[in-house]
Amino acid sequence: ADTARLYTMFTAPPEATLEWNDSAVEGSYRFLRRVWQLAHRHHAALQAATAGNLSGAALRPQAKALRRECHLLLRQVSYDYERMQYNTVVSGCMKLLNAIDDLACDDCEGDRAVLCEGMSLLLRLLYPVCPHITDQLWRELGYSKVHSSLLDAPWPQVDEAALVQDEIELMLQVNGKLRG
Repeated sequence: ADTARLYTMFTAPPEATLEWNDSAVEGSYRFLRRVWQLAHRHHAALQAATAGNLSGAALRPQAKALRRECHLLLRQVSYDYERMQYNTVVSGCMKLLNAIDDLACDDCEGDRAVLCEGMSLLLRLLYPVCPHITDQLWRELGYSKVHSSLLDAPWPQVDEAALVQDEIELMLQVNGKLRG
């Protein structure tokens, strides 16, 4: 059921007609399978993590970058839900999954906390689109002990502190040519 819902929401806007495509349905299934596999690959770390310990000083640069990416995508997906642009909602969730999957989670507390927060965001953002798999993972990973059921969990809020960057890379062009 979740695969069919994800496919219909991702393939076309609600007002457009949709032509069934078996290969695109397979892609939706692969995405949901990746979400499931990520959750089970990090099952122990996610259950042990406490999302409350996210002080910026305790985070490695990789974890800090993931946290920033998570909150940027949270802002984008929340805005897309307001506009009822479900295809870009699913796209944002796919980007979030890729970002979480790229984190090489060490045994440090900061990495586990960012992984826990990222997975929590992914499940809450994906819940309106795929309620069955997300609710199952929410309960299995222990989020229901902290936030109650996924249905009653509050919508995540963007942490503006997570969006702050220590450095930015700026390109300098003069007359269309890169100078620095």
